[in-house]
Amino acid sequence: MYIPADFEIPQIDVMHQLIKQHALGILFTHGMSGLDANHLPFELSTEQSELGVLHAHVSRHNPIWQDIKDGDEVLVVFRAGDAYISPQWYPSKHEHHQQVPTWNYMVIHAYGKVKIHDDERYVRGVVARLTRTHEATQAEPWKMSDAPKDYLEPMLKAIVGIEIVITQLQGKAKLGQNKKYRDILGAANALTETGQHAIGDAMHQVAVSKEHS
Repeated sequence: MYIPADFEIPQIDVMHQLIKQHALGILFTHGMSGLDANHLPFELSTEQSELGVLHAHVSRHNPIWQDIKDGDEVLVVFRAGDAYISPQWYPSKHEHHQQVPTWNYMVIHAYGKVKIHDDERYVRGVVARLTRTHEATQAEPWKMSDAPKDYLEPMLKAIVGIEIVITQLQGKAKLGQNKKYRDILGAANALTETGQHAIGDAMHQVAVSKEHS
């Protein structure tokens, strides 16, 4: 990924937080059948290594788990928000007209080595942890024990686990850092006014840091 210095996210903890907040990743593989991409919810474990380990599961009917082998290098992309930026939102545009449209976004690339887990204990753990994390926002969180055992057991047997030990993390936040304070703020205000808070709020933080730099 091309990352200009102004747009780089160098902090591992910030990248980890973005992954946890935007857990649906795109897993890119290059197996026996060629290039493939699968959209999967991931659990990030930060206790197992400095860069972290990703855990997920796929349907047993999904050929990916047989198309790749343990040790293959894979890439998981986590998109943490994006928004179109109109030149009309920059105050400077209305003075000299020297602005063009662009697209701002935040993204994390996690490279790693994959391992397939075709065992119920592993997939049960992945499903249980994902459930606890994402049900925590519910008034009455669902838990695995809510489902009848004779229903749940076949469901677990129908999935296969995927573990990815991260070997490299890249983070990019293109948020107008190369613009002047008033232009960053103008675009940020326009985004939040139209309900695009992910990028709007992030650009507000950039504007504040630039104002005090």
